Amino acid sequence: MKTKGAVLRNPGEKWQIEEIEVGDPVAGEVQVKLVSSGLCHSDHHLRTGDSPVSFPVIGGHEGAGVVHKVGPGVTSVKEGDHVVTAFIPACGVCEPCSRGQQNICDEGARLLSGQAISDDSFRIKDKDGNSLTQMCLLGTFSPYITVNQASVVKIEDDIPLKSAALLGCGVATGWGSAVEVGGTHAGDTVVVVGIGGVGINSVQGAAAAGARYVVAVDPVPFKLQMAEKLGATHTFASMEEALPVVGEITWGRMANTTILTVGEIDGSMIQPALSLTGKGGQVVVVGMGNFAASDAQLNLFELTLLQKRVQGAIFGGASPRTQVPTLLNEYRSGKLNLSDLVTNTYKLEQINEAYDDMLAGNNIRGLIEYTDADY
Repeated sequence: MKTKGAVLRNPGEKWQIEEIEVGDPVAGEVQVKLVSSGLCHSDHHLRTGDSPVSFPVIGGHEGAGVVHKVGPGVTSVKEGDHVVTAFIPACGVCEPCSRGQQNICDEGARLLSGQAISDDSFRIKDKDGNSLTQMCLLGTFSPYITVNQASVVKIEDDIPLKSAALLGCGVATGWGSAVEVGGTHAGDTVVVVGIGGVGINSVQGAAAAGARYVVAVDPVPFKLQMAEKLGATHTFASMEEALPVVGEITWGRMANTTILTVGEIDGSMIQPALSLTGKGGQVVVVGMGNFAASDAQLNLFELTLLQKRVQGAIFGGASPRTQVPTLLNEYRSGKLNLSDLVTNTYKLEQINEAYDDMLAGNNIRGLIEYTDADY
């Protein structure tokens, strides 16, 4: 199938809208006609060179749509089903999947290689016949994708597909970082640093779990206003500003959990986050930085004697096939707000403008919306 996609040829360049060829599904694969695609900061890491992807690459890993075709042996979905993409494929049989940790499925090792799970080949080619890497084996910056059935999760037809795309990354990652990995309990204090498409959902998750104080930290006033709307009790422009107030409202006990959801993380952020965190608490590191960065600044005396910990998290520490249905139940119950997460929608051709808006702090989450003109 000939269609179009947003392609990045080299680090530092802009996204280019090119004609591409999307292959038909082979055994175990499905082709999805997408309704929308979220614009996550992780795709911008491709452009900066912070993620070690094989170029050229077609971006996008946060999508929702309708199953258009199914390959032989597909049993989890059928044509016409509504699905959300999961940027971590969940094979269901590897050791992590078998112990309930689908979010660290062994198939994740090929996320940035572009090689299809089914046969190690490439499903998308450019107009000259050259293979393109699909970001996270998805490539949702195109109206059609052909992916393994392990990379899609079926959802009910009553869920609005436009907003459902965000479940594939931002919502699940943020919510889970507060509720699953973060383990928020009623009465806890949770600090969320970085209120973008992921952090705003950590705020929602912490509030829904019953946290007494949900402290949002971000330098952009608009984002702090949105955090207040979705559950934050206190807001600050920096961790330094938040520190004395967190101490005051908790009577010196500090936060149970501090969640780092900044778009571009570096090692200098760990110690300020630890300082916000109380004895026996944890710092959950969600944001991404340069793949080669290995330095982190933290006080080892404090880490040991106050029994604090630093915890990494991917997909919020939850399995896609259980987390997406759980989040839909939260949505139906009114605890999860999806509609207010999308600040602006864009055509695929506006993708560079959309990322400029993200970097300028104008969006909680931007969204590409596909229309009949795109198919």
